[in-house]
Amino acid sequence: MAIDTTSPVTPTEPLDTPRLSTRDKLVLFVLCAAQFMVALDFSVLNVSLPALGSDLGMSRSALQWAVTAFALPSGGFLLLFGRIGDLYGRRKLFLTGLALFGAASLLATLAWDPASFLTGRALQGLGAAAIVPTGMSLLTTTFPEGPARDRALGISGTLLSLGFTVGMVAGGVLTDTFGWRSTMALLTLFALIVLPLAPALLPESRTPERPRLDVPGAITVTAGLLSLIYALSTAADHGFARTDVAATLATGIVLLAAFVTIESRTTAPLVSLPMLRRRTVAWGNFGGLVTFSMMSTVVFVLTLYLQEILHLSAFETGLVFGVQGVLSAVAGAWAPRVIGRIGARRTLVASLTGQGTLIAALLGLDAQGWSVWLAVTAVSLSSMCHLGAIISYGLTVTSGVPDEEQGLATGLVTSTQQIGLTVGIPLLGVLATTSHDLLSGVHTVLAIDAAVVLIAAALVAVGLRVRSGTVEPQPLRAR
Repeated sequence: MAIDTTSPVTPTEPLDTPRLSTRDKLVLFVLCAAQFMVALDFSVLNVSLPALGSDLGMSRSALQWAVTAFALPSGGFLLLFGRIGDLYGRRKLFLTGLALFGAASLLATLAWDPASFLTGRALQGLGAAAIVPTGMSLLTTTFPEGPARDRALGISGTLLSLGFTVGMVAGGVLTDTFGWRSTMALLTLFALIVLPLAPALLPESRTPERPRLDVPGAITVTAGLLSLIYALSTAADHGFARTDVAATLATGIVLLAAFVTIESRTTAPLVSLPMLRRRTVAWGNFGGLVTFSMMSTVVFVLTLYLQEILHLSAFETGLVFGVQGVLSAVAGAWAPRVIGRIGARRTLVASLTGQGTLIAALLGLDAQGWSVWLAVTAVSLSSMCHLGAIISYGLTVTSGVPDEEQGLATGLVTSTQQIGLTVGIPLLGVLATTSHDLLSGVHTVLAIDAAVVLIAAALVAVGLRVRSGTVEPQPLRAR
């Protein structure tokens, strides 16, 4: 199959619709169900946070760790587990991740104190770090390049987006009906459904090159991120004068510097530094990091705002984010057409600009009931721009990258997503949770959030040299 790198994209051009065998459909079901489960985990607990904190005795400022405890290991170990799957078998690691995820979800369901709950969440994150890269690799190796793979990836991407939406709505319904523990029980049930089917359906897959395992790189980057996030989160509560804050901040910086040194010298790095010097890779991932970290922060602070200031129930809060999810799914279908017309780079800049502008509109929120309509409208439209940024940054990063380096490029895209989800809430969310006046804290977070996104849009435009009147190379098209 040849790749046309010269002719423009024509989104309306008909493509042959591939027929999938029954076994292919079952394989796709297992892989997509696992990815859906992980996407669900990112959102199903959000609207349950106030109830969770009250039940387990977690302060408002500690609630961020319910999210961060999952996101940090899922992002930190993603590249390492992807490489382990390449070496020792993706199917084997995928099944191990599923089993760990299910057991961890059960522990979180039965948690008796904050420590046991956060342990369960951290183990869920480790399981997700094994499921996500191996599941994607199994999908691309099971379905051949061309229409069949395009269709499989399209279904997978749609379900990932749907998973976040369903999680917000289901989290509200379950919390109001059965309590917050039912959100974790739902994930346990998902794992119990998928795990028995996977061994018989999934083929084993590993790379023939057998790359070396970069354990030092994985250890330094994970420990460095954990140290930085702990330091910044604790500093928001107690200031930078505390000894543990200063020590962990310095440790994090040293470890991340060591990671860069290790990656520059190893023959099989987790992150390819030469690839990061590509303009599209560096600025595309920067845009992705900003859109993920800032949008996750908005969802976190709005959850607190809707329930603690407007006194909406968990179910009503879930419905607010349900509207957001529906419009995001619409944007997912619409964005490829926009990218086909104006190119991925311009779409990324426009999407970031729209996201930042609409977040700024949320500064009009107050303690009056009418504000719920402003919240629904602004966060939903901002999420449409957010999804446009997600799709366009992935295409920006991978466009023009040689076939033999596509694995590294897509690994960076996924890692950016996970790290963005990890760092946003600890960096900004604590400004709301530790504020004496929650509404004032929410406004502060939203103002900083909007400014960061708008500044990032300007930097990405300059970095990618997006100017009016220039012709951008079109995304690659399979023939």
